[in-house]
Amino acid sequence: MTASLSPPRVLLLAVHFATRSDVQSLAALVAHHPNVLRPELVLRVLLTCLPETVPSSEYVGLVERIGSGDLYSEPDLSVHFDASSVQDITAAEAAKKTRRLHLLPLAWAHAPHDALRDPVSLFLIHRAHRVDQEAGLLAQVPQLVVPFLQHAPCVRNWVVSALLPLLRRNHEYYPHEPIAQTLESFERLDSGTAVVLLLSQTGVREEDLIHVGRDLRGLIGPWLYNNARWGDSIVTESPVGRNRAAPPAWKHVLEWLTTKASMSWRVAVKAFDQWDGPSDVDLGEYGSEWLEDDEQQLLEQQFARAALASAYLIPEASADALSGVNSIVTKIMSLLDQDPCPTLQVASSLLSPFTEPEGESLVSKKSASLMRNDLLDETNYLTTPNQASTQLLHVLTLSAFILTKSGASCSVRQAGELAFLRDEREQTAMAVRLIRSFSANGPKNDDKYWIRARNELLWLRDWGAEEVSDSDETQIHGIFSQLRKEFLEVECLKAFLANSRYSLARSIYEDSPERPLSDTVLQDTVVSAAMEAYDNASNLHRGRGGLLRCDDMQVCSFRRIVRSCVNEVYSIHAFPQTLPETHASSKQIEALLRATHALSEYRLVLKKGEPFTPVVLRVRTDPISLIEKVLEQNSKSYTNIQDLLDIGSNMVDAGLLDGDKPGRSKIKPKSYADHHMTTRKRITAMCVDGALTEDDFETAYSYVVNRVAMDADSQASDEYSWRAALQAGKYRRTARTVKPTHIGTASGNLDIRHLEQRIECLSAAVRIAPPATLQEILNVFRKSEEELNAAIKAEEAQESAWDDRGDVQAMPGSFSSTVPAGVVRNVPKSSRHVEEAPMSLFDLSRASMARAQFNLSALSSLQRSGHSKADNAEGSSEDTSGQSRVRKRDQLREAAVGTLASGVGWLIGAQPVERNQERD
Repeated sequence: MTASLSPPRVLLLAVHFATRSDVQSLAALVAHHPNVLRPELVLRVLLTCLPETVPSSEYVGLVERIGSGDLYSEPDLSVHFDASSVQDITAAEAAKKTRRLHLLPLAWAHAPHDALRDPVSLFLIHRAHRVDQEAGLLAQVPQLVVPFLQHAPCVRNWVVSALLPLLRRNHEYYPHEPIAQTLESFERLDSGTAVVLLLSQTGVREEDLIHVGRDLRGLIGPWLYNNARWGDSIVTESPVGRNRAAPPAWKHVLEWLTTKASMSWRVAVKAFDQWDGPSDVDLGEYGSEWLEDDEQQLLEQQFARAALASAYLIPEASADALSGVNSIVTKIMSLLDQDPCPTLQVASSLLSPFTEPEGESLVSKKSASLMRNDLLDETNYLTTPNQASTQLLHVLTLSAFILTKSGASCSVRQAGELAFLRDEREQTAMAVRLIRSFSANGPKNDDKYWIRARNELLWLRDWGAEEVSDSDETQIHGIFSQLRKEFLEVECLKAFLANSRYSLARSIYEDSPERPLSDTVLQDTVVSAAMEAYDNASNLHRGRGGLLRCDDMQVCSFRRIVRSCVNEVYSIHAFPQTLPETHASSKQIEALLRATHALSEYRLVLKKGEPFTPVVLRVRTDPISLIEKVLEQNSKSYTNIQDLLDIGSNMVDAGLLDGDKPGRSKIKPKSYADHHMTTRKRITAMCVDGALTEDDFETAYSYVVNRVAMDADSQASDEYSWRAALQAGKYRRTARTVKPTHIGTASGNLDIRHLEQRIECLSAAVRIAPPATLQEILNVFRKSEEELNAAIKAEEAQESAWDDRGDVQAMPGSFSSTVPAGVVRNVPKSSRHVEEAPMSLFDLSRASMARAQFNLSALSSLQRSGHSKADNAEGSSEDTSGQSRVRKRDQLREAAVGTLASGVGWLIGAQPVERNQERD
């Protein structure tokens, strides 16, 4: 029966066996009809009709026998098959059904060119596509193709470059995040898309960073071994010779690396750290592959170029990122057989010099452009893998690391721009930022730290080139190359002083045989640092728990600031040779400190809620006006006039007047006395006004008489003294006025005494006031005299009334007040007149004492007037005669009062007075 089957029936029977997955019967059928079922036809039947879910192990043996030819050369005819399914089909029906089979061809549109002549290779690849596409059983494909790895190179290349990357990506490395691509569609992807899909999950999670090298080694490495991808490489002619460019697939891999460097630097660093490039491939159980020598060299050169480019593209300015960059540089040096560079920590302690190779100009403005663009281009010398480029990248990384670890964050690209563009302003800003970071982040009491900081700062200027070069004309390169060394030394010195490293600063800048700074620069720097420390004391510590709103706490806060700035400013004493105590700047700073410290004893608030700070004293255009604020905000502070005068004097000595600054005084020495006198007069006037504001006329009067009048200069008038005297003369006594504690020989009538004092203040104002203001003062003077005369008359009338009441009253032991008939008694109108009628002893004593008091008051007034006239007299005869008359009256007064005091003094409790003492 089997021999009588027609070819159409044989084919239909083969299709029947394949459809039913009866591979054994199909093999027997092929053995009995080898001429009909040729190898290609059998493979097409298997490809078309055999279900994709059939395990590959069931038909791999048949495919192997077909590929080896054993099925046809040594057929096993002992195996029988059931042909009943085609017995009832006529020849015509069989032929018709055969034409309707539509068996799939082994080749397809994108079949590998190397497999077109090998039906078995075409079947294997095509069958793998259908198993994955129709059944989704990609994991079973290796069972189909692995037995045929040695069958043909195209099969092995396909397994390695297509099946293995996709299988690992979706089923081994990231099974929970598979890519939505079939095996056939994955093969048709362009190189850029394929690279992105294969590495889409690489380094996405922190825990996956350890697998970056695995992904590149196990996914990209096998994927690159494809003849089609390598066939795109280009060979170009150049004057040097033949140059072969890398294939686009490899170019996309390098672009992925550089892109990751700019977006996720950790992935890029791990990639170069864990992967050695194109030669580092993991093919698993599929053997190994080797590249040609020229191909290997080309890819390694471009891999090294991509590594250098990635180092420039890492944007993060952190110690970890810069350490990653240095690890990339170390890796490239090892690939180029160069001596490995040290770690950044070791390199920052060594500070090895860097010099540009002769004949090369790597540090230039052109390099700044190359650092941003075309990093993978062959003409970019910054990324050309050689010793000069790697050393330059290392020194840039070290510079950025020194800045970053000190607190002035800087990336490799920023360091390159500073070195390549040589912008002095940018370099100055970065240098100042670095020095401030030294002060803010470093240990303030460690001299070793500050010595290292200074060495690093100076190394950043020239990268150590001046240490190895004896020529002064050597062109220096560094991120601070445009800055003068003197500028950096000055900034270093300021940092030392700001952090109280006085001994270290003196040992370097004053005691060292090779002094980095001249005496003038050193003096200016120390004074500037002292003033900066003084100004920085304005950063108020507002207290624990919030803003200090209590006035007392504001005073305490200001005192803390003063103590702090005093400690800072005393840095001037750290340089006894440069700034001795006799130096003008030292004196001015000392005066400034005394004035500031004295102000700290008072409450002083310029704005509500903000206590006074020391810097205000320096920047205020009129520092003397602060004393007026002190008088307003501190009760009874006018009584401390000497302290306030000392503050003003220290302000003048500190050079705060006329916009002067300590250390930069513009006041000529000959005008210091004028400034002192003007300040003294102004502060005295302020104290007079302060006393009058608090109704303390007695203190104001004392200041006018003993200070304002004494300090007056007829040749140099001022606007403060006469106004203060005038205001004192205008003051009117009220119920709030402070009463005098000691009257002395003045009138017992407080109103009369007050008017006399006012007139004396006005007299002082008349003497020192400018002529244009005399009319105003004289008007007040005239009114005060009128008031005084009225008060005296009122007092006389009061005394007369009192005397009259005493005469009328009946007193013990007096004569009878009853007048006999016919006797007329004359009663005097005032006790100031001489009584003619007989009087009792008590009446006589009372009248005598009243007269004595009146004469004593009058004589005291005449005595004060006589003293003022005597000061202006020059010995004229009229004055001499006047003085003689005064002496006669004094003698009469002494005799009368002395006799009275010795006779009836016991009645009024008077003490004996020596005549010589009274005369004095």
